Amino acid sequence: MFTSRRHTGIISVILTFAVSSCSQYAKILKSDDVDLKASMAVQYFNDAEYTRAAMLFDQLSTIVRGTQRADSVFFYQAMTSYHQYDYYVAASQFNSFVQVYGNSIFAEDAAFMEAYCYYMNSPRPELDQTETNKAIETLQLFMIRYPDSPKISECQRMILELREKLMEKSFLAAELYYNLGNYKASITALNHCLSEFPDTKYRENILFRLLKSRYLYAINSVPERRPERYQETIDEYYSFIAEFPESENRKEAENIYDNASNYVEETDEMLILK
Repeated sequence: MFTSRRHTGIISVILTFAVSSCSQYAKILKSDDVDLKASMAVQYFNDAEYTRAAMLFDQLSTIVRGTQRADSVFFYQAMTSYHQYDYYVAASQFNSFVQVYGNSIFAEDAAFMEAYCYYMNSPRPELDQTETNKAIETLQLFMIRYPDSPKISECQRMILELREKLMEKSFLAAELYYNLGNYKASITALNHCLSEFPDTKYRENILFRLLKSRYLYAINSVPERRPERYQETIDEYYSFIAEFPESENRKEAENIYDNASNYVEETDEMLILK
């Protein structure tokens, strides 16, 4: 009985506080006191009550337009969108901020946050990478505009991560061609990976898959094209083994090389006998 009454009392206090809080917030929304709205908007923001903060900043944005408070209110508007995970809206707001308030003390932070929102919107590698490219472009622009920013190293880290995602997207396309048995397209896609992302951490895997694609392309070629394509397989083996002599795939690579070499040698002997 005592416990039940105690719980009832606690719930009553919570409800009373909630009603009081809502009532107070409603009064602030209806108030004509700009200073009160501004201070409470910042307080709600600092308390992570972003929905309430956003409504107050939205009201303030029309009230303080053209005044010295305009840039700070606009910046906080964008930050509330960001903290509510609405990265598309936030990125647009940060972009507009930089265009309108380029000389504001918040301009550098706004420019970085725009790029960061695009970074947060970057999807999984298998999906369309428009947002990833946009993030890289915006991060690079930030680094040009603010070369002395303390955020430069973070920008470089994010660009590297995003480029690896683009590389993985490209590799997945090559992998699809390979799995479908379209080895010619696989070779083209893998070479594109290496051309676009020569320093990728997946370089060994790409070179080995390129070797296998060359080999299987030769096997499935018409007889008159096989000698040429087996020779290309041998050349690919030398490229792979020169870079990764200790690769865990070395044994399989050597088997491919032996088979390709035997075919080329047998073909050469047949030509000599003729």
